[in-house]
Amino acid sequence: MKYALRGITAEELSYTINRIKMDKDTKIEIKPQFSRTVRRVQENDKVWFVSLEVKVESTDDSPKPFNLKARLVGVFEAEDIADEEEKHDLVINMTEIVYPYLRAAVSSLTANAFINPLILPVIPAGTMFPEDRGEAPEGSNLN
Repeated sequence: MKYALRGITAEELSYTINRIKMDKDTKIEIKPQFSRTVRRVQENDKVWFVSLEVKVESTDDSPKPFNLKARLVGVFEAEDIADEEEKHDLVINMTEIVYPYLRAAVSSLTANAFINPLILPVIPAGTMFPEDRGEAPEGSNLN
């Protein structure tokens, strides 16, 4: 299997402040929600896209000081993918390559909003999504 990154694009970056009242000693837990979509181009099966998205959303049950959404798309060229196992490995590798850019985008976005930067955790390759760990999640989207 051979693959190469051909480009990364920020498809969506948004930050909205939420004016919520909190006690001074209140601890807020920010739990980012991650999602991933993998696609291939029908006209050229060597071209792959991986879209990584992270969201932080305030709800009535779990108020947050801000809403955030960041989605980056990596474009890859891959060939000599022999079987499903190599396809699975390719998806993990593409995710591993794009994720640091997503972390940087979120840190920059929050720092540029003049708040303490949100620094996403370092996540080891192959553990970010249930399907990478061999679990079959509901609504899995690997094409």
